[in-house]
Amino acid sequence: MASTAPRYPIPAQTFRAETEVERSRFITTVQEVCSAEEAQAFVAELKAEFPDANHNCWAYLIGPPGSSDRIGLSDDGEPHGVAGRPMLTCLQHSGLGDTAVVVTRYFGGIKLGKGGMVKAYTAAVQSALEQMPRTERIDWYELMVTFDYALVTPFERSLTDYEVEVLTTDYAEKVCFHLRLPAERAQEFRQMFENLTAGKGVLEVKSERRPDSPQFPV
Repeated sequence: MASTAPRYPIPAQTFRAETEVERSRFITTVQEVCSAEEAQAFVAELKAEFPDANHNCWAYLIGPPGSSDRIGLSDDGEPHGVAGRPMLTCLQHSGLGDTAVVVTRYFGGIKLGKGGMVKAYTAAVQSALEQMPRTERIDWYELMVTFDYALVTPFERSLTDYEVEVLTTDYAEKVCFHLRLPAERAQEFRQMFENLTAGKGVLEVKSERRPDSPQFPV
């Protein structure tokens, strides 16, 4: 079955690194973001943290690695094209998705020239991304499934095939499992469940990881 929600690397946590070029300090902060609104909030947070900086340049990429449809960038007062664009280019070639980066610059008194600034901002982002721990972005569904006790054993045996995690189990008139599974396994899991219960089991979607997650297949 084709994946409906591809997995890809994202920042594991908010990460910060610092470089220095000709006495100018470049403080790079990277964070996972899932929307343009989250990216803008992240930028605002960094500007509030470093209000005395000469520049807080930024770029973000929403979606899978290399995406170009949901992006943003700003030179924040630096000469046009020397900061935001090379920062975005770094993100698009990093193998990361859903990532925003802010480079805070404290001017050291020595002018770098446009070429020097492009190199400095590129190096600042590359250095941070190379050091930053990564994790995997996965869209999850939480489900409640209810069915007859006679099917518990074959049901439990099947769970590893779909990367299902059992959160809770309730034994009442029928057995009820609270589950979590990757969205990309949803369609085949539903098919298995319907076959196992001969269409008599109940499956309810309780939550999704992100607002733009694909709808649970019906």
